Amino acid sequence: MAAIEVKNLSREFRASVRHGGMGQAARRLFRPEYRVVRAVEDVSFVIEPGERVAFIGPNGAGKSTTIKVLCGVLHPSAGEVRVAGFVPWRERRALGYTIGTVFGQRSRLWYHLPANDTFDLLARVYSLDNAGYRRRRGELVEAFAIGDLVAKPVRQLSLGERMRCELVASLLHRPGILFLDEPTIGLDVVAKATLRELVHSRSERDGTTVLLTSHDTGDMERVCDRALVIHRGRLMLDQPVGSLRSGFIRRKVVTVVTAEERVDVDLPGVRVVGRAPQRTVLEVETDRTRIETVVQAILDATAVHDITVEDPPLEEIVQAIYERAERDASPGGSP
Repeated sequence: MAAIEVKNLSREFRASVRHGGMGQAARRLFRPEYRVVRAVEDVSFVIEPGERVAFIGPNGAGKSTTIKVLCGVLHPSAGEVRVAGFVPWRERRALGYTIGTVFGQRSRLWYHLPANDTFDLLARVYSLDNAGYRRRRGELVEAFAIGDLVAKPVRQLSLGERMRCELVASLLHRPGILFLDEPTIGLDVVAKATLRELVHSRSERDGTTVLLTSHDTGDMERVCDRALVIHRGRLMLDQPVGSLRSGFIRRKVVTVVTAEERVDVDLPGVRVVGRAPQRTVLEVETDRTRIETVVQAILDATAVHDITVEDPPLEEIVQAIYERAERDASPGGSP
């Protein structure tokens, strides 16, 4: 059985139409006008148990609306959804025992109480037996390195410390599916790296399915193996994270350390983007010149101490996806 199965999901909202002027305001009071806004339109995908999937898109793309439907918070306007075998909006109570949620801008921890108090409360909410709960709590506290934090009031914790406690709270009842909505928002670089590693390792250890939404492509790259790209309510792409690079950016970055102070490569689609003594950084358009040709030209020109070939940052790939989606959606755009 699939962990998450979505078929032709759509969700519409009614938005009031506003007109200027006092007379129009009075008219709206007695005869309001509405327009239909399609937040999600005909979205379908399947996520198997244990998969870690990034759900990405610009603001207003429909990510949060889809997540709320999957958690049972919203009813869809059309389509079929099953999460852990449950229809979320009909069986929300039963579903709650099988999923965990972490929302970067919302907390389930009591602000003025220690995290341990919230853990104890959640153990009662999920009807966990006392011995099993204590074992699970001890395991997670050790794994997330929060032993010196759980007795402090949450208000005294840094954002990174609080988010680690939030993750422990979401995992206490051993959920099979974990929904993460912007879990690293506002965190510093070190805290982000720690949180990503913890999510990835716990998912692998427990077999937890992860659906993650984020504007930080580092979250997608470090945690997930697959990406769903949504744009204007429609699913644009469903691909392994690794294949996004080769599919959207025909470019490589070559960094070479040479015996000579500088090296020049005169080939189509190759340009220098960085230079220092004995170090040159080249950008290569691989649809014009193969990377093997560039490397061979460098080896023929000078003695090489070191050479690396890298993909461009994932942020550029995601931006290329959005730009293509905009072109396809515009009048006269390619189909």
